[in-house]
Amino acid sequence: MKIFAPRYYKEFKCIADKCTHSCCIGWEIDIDDVTLEKYDSLDHKYGESIRKSIEISDTPHFILGKNEQCPHLSECGLCEIISNVGEEYLCDICREHPRFYNTVKDGYEVGLGMACEEACRIILNSDGYSEFILLEENEDEPSICDFNAHELREQIYSLLSNRQIPYEKRLLQLYEMWNVDPRRHSDAEWRSVLSQLEYLDPTHRELFMHHSSALAGGEKNQLYLERALAYFIYRHCTTAEDENDFSARLGFCLFCERLLASVCKDDIFTCARIVSEELEYSLDNTFAIMDFFNI
Repeated sequence: MKIFAPRYYKEFKCIADKCTHSCCIGWEIDIDDVTLEKYDSLDHKYGESIRKSIEISDTPHFILGKNEQCPHLSECGLCEIISNVGEEYLCDICREHPRFYNTVKDGYEVGLGMACEEACRIILNSDGYSEFILLEENEDEPSICDFNAHELREQIYSLLSNRQIPYEKRLLQLYEMWNVDPRRHSDAEWRSVLSQLEYLDPTHRELFMHHSSALAGGEKNQLYLERALAYFIYRHCTTAEDENDFSARLGFCLFCERLLASVCKDDIFTCARIVSEELEYSLDNTFAIMDFFNI
C-alpha cells in the first residue's frame, strides 16, 4: 500500500502559539478509545488534570472552557498536554489536524485542510497542485476502489492549470464539460440555502450573503482561486463512488470557489479558511450544497 500527498504537503508544520485562529478554540475535541486508555493509565501528575477535563459520553471529549477553549490550551497558546507529558499523548484528532485521508486505488492520499490558517497559506501559495510525492509504502493490502477518480481529476487539472486560457473561460469549460454550472440557480436561491446552514461563527452567515455566481471581477485573486479550486477537487472529488457522484462533488467545489470569489475583498487567506471551515468541516453543510448538483 502506498500513501501519496501533494508536493507542498511536507512544508506544513503547526505554528502553535503564532496561530491567530487556533484549532484548540471553538471545536469539540473528541478522544479516540486508544488515547482514552492511555489517559486512564497515565500516572504523571498532570494525568489527573487530563482525566478531570474529559466528559465520558457516547463520544468522549474534552470539556471546553470559556470561549469554547480546550482546557489544555495555555495562556500563551501552547498545548499543556504536549508540555507536560509529550506529543505522543495527543488524541488522534489533535495529532492529525489539519490532515485528511482519502482512499484511492493504490492506497491513500493525504492532504491538508484549508480550515487551518497555516495550511491555507501553503495551499494558496503553492503551484504544482497536480504533482504528488510518495510519503510511505508498506506491505499492507490497498483498499478496493470500484471507481477510480484519478483520470478525471487529472483531466480537470490539465485544463485548470492552462493559464494560456483566461481563468473565467477555464471555469466555463468545466461547467459545460460536467454539466455543473452553479449559475443554474439564482443568487437569491443560493443565498437562501446559505442562510439555512449551521455556522460555527454566526457572523459568517452575513458574510456569505454576498455570494454571487457571476464570473466578473476578482482578477487579482484568480491565481489564489485556481489553487483553492484545485484543493477542493483534491479533497472532495477523489472519494467519488461513480461518475455522477464525481459530478456532484465537482459542483460543490465550483460553488465553493465562487463563494470564495464573492466574499474575499482584501484578505483571501482568511476568507478561504472561513469558507473551508463552514462548508467542508460540516457534512450537513457539504451535502446541502452538493444536493443541488445531484443528477
